[in-house]
Amino acid sequence: MFNAKTKSDFPGDAPSGTSASLIGAGTSMKGDITSNGDIRIDGTLSGNINCSAKVIIGANGVVEGDISGQQADILGKVTGTIKVKDLLQLKGGCEVNGNLSAAKLQIEPSATFNGECHMVAGSANASKPVIEKKKEISSFELATS
Repeated sequence: MFNAKTKSDFPGDAPSGTSASLIGAGTSMKGDITSNGDIRIDGTLSGNINCSAKVIIGANGVVEGDISGQQADILGKVTGTIKVKDLLQLKGGCEVNGNLSAAKLQIEPSATFNGECHMVAGSANASKPVIEKKKEISSFELATS
């Protein structure tokens, strides 16, 4: 009569640290958001976003605050500083008023951007150690040169 399925057999019950969060259209929030997974804003947020994954601001999304993340796609309106460790894309029709900091930047022709842009080394390059090879010259090589 009852099957032997446990709670872990149901896909909705498993905890996921990389799930996406959504602030839907028509939703208005005040406060800061911190997320380990992707986040998409289609509503209005008055506050900062600190994300260790990808941030997407939808075409109807409005953010009044700073954005920090691994990657970001901006289609809506952002007023604040955007700091991205990898790729920042300003899509057509977006409006950004604030400074940008990213390893890679892509701006479509119909995007509007007012502020300063700083290109920084990406996270992939930051983890590579700098190796410097030095050649030792013997006294014999010096004498024959």
